[in-house]
Amino acid sequence: MPLSGEAIRLMNYIDDVAVTLRRVLAAVPTLPAEERAKVAEHLQEARPSADDVVEALNAK
Repeated sequence: MPLSGEAIRLMNYIDDVAVTLRRVLAAVPTLPAEERAKVAEHLQEARPSADDVVEALNAK
């Protein structure tokens, strides 16, 4: 079954997020420990999270 344009668009958004996360990972070694902790806290508090999206996608 072919994917709809909306599904393809959403998958492209996910690819964009993955690229952004790769950039974040590349920058992590350049941060001091205190800044790394702040960035980690910010990411943990970000909503919606990837887990929230997976939960919504798996909802019946």
